[in-house]
Amino acid sequence: MSRVVGFSVTHRRYVPHGHAHYGGALVDGAYGLGLFGDAATELCVRADGDEGLFAGYSHVEFLAPIQAGDVIEATATLVRIGSRSRGLEFEARVVCRAAPRRGPSAADVIDPPLVVTRAAGTVVVPTAADPSEPVDGNHSDQPRDGG
Repeated sequence: MSRVVGFSVTHRRYVPHGHAHYGGALVDGAYGLGLFGDAATELCVRADGDEGLFAGYSHVEFLAPIQAGDVIEATATLVRIGSRSRGLEFEARVVCRAAPRRGPSAADVIDPPLVVTRAAGTVVVPTAADPSEPVDGNHSDQPRDGG
C-alpha cells in the first residue's frame, strides 16, 4: 500500500459531447468534482485497501471552463493522514481541447495543461481490517448459502 503524504493518483478522460449542458459546449462544474471522486476512490484503495467515503470539500475553485471534446486529467494527492481520515488535494487540467474551427474532429494538445478546477477535501476509511479475513467477508468455516 502507498499510505504516504505526497502519494497521488491521476485519471485521464475524454469529455463526451453528450455531457455539454450549456452554450459553447460547456460542461457543468460538477463534472470535474465527479472525476475527483473517482481519483479519490483509487487513492484510498491503493493507500488503505478500501474505497473510503468522501466526507466533504473544504474548498473548491472553478478556474476555467471544461468543454465537450476536452481530454481532462484529474489528480488526487494525499496531503494529510489521520487515524481514519485522509486529507486530499485535487487538480483538474485540460490536456487536449477540440478545435472545431479547423474541422469537426480537429483538436489541440494544451501544453502546458490548462488548470480548470482545484479543490481540497477529506475522505474517511474504516479501521484497518484483519488481513487474514477473506475479501468477501465469509470465513472458510461458514457456508456461503446461509444454511
